[in-house]
Amino acid sequence: MILLRYGPVGAEKPGMLDGNGNLRDLSNHVRDITGAVLDDAQLATLRAIDPENLPLVEGTPRLGPWVGSIGKFMCIGLNYSDNAEESGMPIPKHPILFFKANSAIVGPNDDVVMPRGSTQTDWELELGVVIGKAAKYVDAKDALDHVAGYCIVNDVSERHFQNNLTGQWTKGKSCDTYGPTGPWLVTRDEVPDPQNLSMHLDVNGTRMQTGNTGTMIFSVAEIIEHLSHLFTLHPGDVISTGTPPGVAMGMKPAPVYLKKGDLMELHIDGLGTQRQKVDQDA
Repeated sequence: MILLRYGPVGAEKPGMLDGNGNLRDLSNHVRDITGAVLDDAQLATLRAIDPENLPLVEGTPRLGPWVGSIGKFMCIGLNYSDNAEESGMPIPKHPILFFKANSAIVGPNDDVVMPRGSTQTDWELELGVVIGKAAKYVDAKDALDHVAGYCIVNDVSERHFQNNLTGQWTKGKSCDTYGPTGPWLVTRDEVPDPQNLSMHLDVNGTRMQTGNTGTMIFSVAEIIEHLSHLFTLHPGDVISTGTPPGVAMGMKPAPVYLKKGDLMELHIDGLGTQRQKVDQDA
């Protein structure tokens, strides 16, 4: 099942894709796609709906962030060994955790707007994991039972803010629009193995990142186990699980960062595609 939100910013409606990829309106069944509808029972109720009986949404409306209210926006750093190598960082012994401000969240095709003074804005294609059932002290073998589904996240990063402004990575990760999510939520029954998903990212039509979730240092299940032993994961929480190699920061002999007018295109097999044009605040 594929769930999404569509419409103008701040007025998005819940939707579902039918078997032919057509957008159907879910407003008569749920008020919004939030953590409250992501547990197994609620998803089973939605899954029982025949999409052909839902109103067809005409045209190509804007797609919003797939969830109406993300709880925690958690990110795992350096979770691909080759990305750690290109970044000049050691392989971590435990998942590296940082948080991204929820105010960074935008739709999958909304513009990414670089803040004033940004000269080192970078791309990061990542698998997003969406919690559907609260997780506390969960073992890895049971961890995926707590997942509602998966999505694409672009963990856009301002490297100067991140590395040179003193403090945590959050400074460079949380600029407005630096958290595109979507285009939709694909429920876990549609993703039999989250550790076997191919992915790629292009900038202006040139392939920059190519990877597969099978090369993660810490699997989705291991990440959930680790985090759930630190604090409770709640329905609607999102974990962005790290990026494969090919980010601008790792380029040799010198990085080539994003600039106004660039176009990013991100794809993960089975999860759809994002497209963001880059702009900059005056």
